[in-house]
Amino acid sequence: MVHYLLAFHSSCSLEPRNRNAFRHRLSLRYEEKLPGVDIFVCTADPTIEPPIMVINTVLSVMAFNYPSENLSVYLSDDGGSELTFYALIEASHFAKFWIPFCKKIKVESRSPMACLSNPPTAALNSQEWSHIKLFQFTVSRYYTRKWSNELKLQPSWEGFLKKCRLSTKDFQNGLPLLLSDHQTILQILIDSRDPHAVDIEGCKLPTLVYLAREKNQQHHHNFKAGALNALIRVSSEISNGQIILTVDCDMYSNDSESIRDALCFFMDEEKGHEIAYVQYPQMFRNISTHDIYSNSLCVIYNVELRGMDGSGGPLYIGTGCFHRRETLMGRKYSKGNPLRIDTSVRKLCEGSVEELENKSKALASCTYEENTEWGNEMGLKYNCAVEDVLTGLSIKCRGWKSVYLNPERPGFLGVAPSTLGEALIQHERWAEGHLQILLSKYNTFLYGHRKIS
Repeated sequence: MVHYLLAFHSSCSLEPRNRNAFRHRLSLRYEEKLPGVDIFVCTADPTIEPPIMVINTVLSVMAFNYPSENLSVYLSDDGGSELTFYALIEASHFAKFWIPFCKKIKVESRSPMACLSNPPTAALNSQEWSHIKLFQFTVSRYYTRKWSNELKLQPSWEGFLKKCRLSTKDFQNGLPLLLSDHQTILQILIDSRDPHAVDIEGCKLPTLVYLAREKNQQHHHNFKAGALNALIRVSSEISNGQIILTVDCDMYSNDSESIRDALCFFMDEEKGHEIAYVQYPQMFRNISTHDIYSNSLCVIYNVELRGMDGSGGPLYIGTGCFHRRETLMGRKYSKGNPLRIDTSVRKLCEGSVEELENKSKALASCTYEENTEWGNEMGLKYNCAVEDVLTGLSIKCRGWKSVYLNPERPGFLGVAPSTLGEALIQHERWAEGHLQILLSKYNTFLYGHRKIS
């Protein structure tokens, strides 16, 4: 194992790269032809991932400096929490104020929580500041009252609870926080096709979708990989963006131009057709001065991934990554038939919101993947503790390359483990997953070196 690590670290330091994106050139050439982008945010447990944190992430990615008609945001709630659903409803209303506010004063950290951590600037008037404070207070109040069992059923929650058939008896006696067994719950909260889906200044809002895939204790749900695969299928019917961004629910957007920076590589005329994904580093906002648990992972992000970028590109690390949809669907790279971003063709979703919801629900059922290639040749890989790394390896083994983009301003900021126990659990999972890959027949030395371009 020591020799393996030594060989890996040595190879990663041979040809390090630093990349820069020229977003202004992209805007000059392709501003009217930008591709659709689908953003996936995943959450699983509101006790660990508070809805207020999840909603801040959702609002930050809804406020990207990107045409709203080309932007769709999907929240996967594997916990089936009615509180998370209600918070998302509140966020869909608040977005009408938040998005134009960000554009007006050119906020970079477009999370309300991050914005509130700084004092108001001269560009803010008292009314705008009050709107932000009111939203933060409202969601926090509902979260606190829910835990103290003081919150009664709101009319806007009824649709959520009617959309599922519960198998737990707890529901008969009160409101459950989590739904362990339920049918697919899918609701399009904002439809960008709707002429009334506009902000306070009359500009279009991005599409916003809530998904709680079907859960049944008799079927394994495959954790985050299963949730992302369900989102890939559902989004293909609703928006079908050519680019997919995956972010963790605690990883808010810290740079409003991140999408445009990533597109600079996908839409490069010389080498863009070779790129499967663009990976941003995982940066954290809560690292202490001494960083006693080494959460900054400086060696990985400043040495290893930069070095891998000089040898075909980095691995997929699970968050802050822009993918081509086709590569996640299992497509192989073909030099003779290059795949380019087709800016002239966009899928027009047909049918009403209700029709789209009903049509897409079956794609998130717990039996849909039976006797299919999902989790094997299509989508994210299953049966591995580090499904993201394994998925990245499989994509590269199909001939694709990747890009590591580490700009001066972090594209995304998340929350690092704050205790020794949390840090040990995280590193144990990573070590177990990498060892699992090393000992398999698909390890880099026996299988990957013959396949990776």
